[in-house]
Amino acid sequence: MVRRILTAGAAGAVVLAATTPAFAHTYGGALGGGFAQGFLHPLGGLDHLLAMVAVGIWAAQLGGRALGFVPAAFVAAMVGGGIAGMAGFPLPMVEFGIAASVVLMGGLIALGSRLSLPLGMALVALFAVFHGHAHGLEAPAAANPLLYGFGFALATALLHGLGIGLALAAGRLAAAPALRLAGGAIAASGLALAAGV
Repeated sequence: MVRRILTAGAAGAVVLAATTPAFAHTYGGALGGGFAQGFLHPLGGLDHLLAMVAVGIWAAQLGGRALGFVPAAFVAAMVGGGIAGMAGFPLPMVEFGIAASVVLMGGLIALGSRLSLPLGMALVALFAVFHGHAHGLEAPAAANPLLYGFGFALATALLHGLGIGLALAAGRLAAAPALRLAGGAIAASGLALAAGV
């Protein structure tokens, strides 16, 4: 199981290294709408990358059943938010909600917060609705919204896997304090993103 998570994390790292730090959502509609465009969409913005990896790191910090349930709650709620965005359902302050998710997830990691599993799942699901809505707003111009949605859900899951892999590797290297420092850096990045919203 750990080997699979680390492999997924390594694959995510390769994808992460090939991306540029920019907001992932333009609200202008995606030019294409297939699987590839959906997959690449969450990888094109620093805000999404940080939040997705942070969810994985925090899930690993929580350990146990949270390792699978916290990322699954995020992906499921993100899909719901994506459907709402595709349907044109309005959601206020989406960019602010996304930036806030980066700040709060980074803070949870930095503080080593250990919420109960249901509360942790609910919290990441709330954040996920904003991320999903932003992705969904891109899909109406898409040729195939189902493939587009599958692409962004898969990319998100892989980024969660990257975060889990990083956290587990840090734990094996007795570098858990490094995760707290990383959480602080993620939170600070979220504050910078929020200042630009």
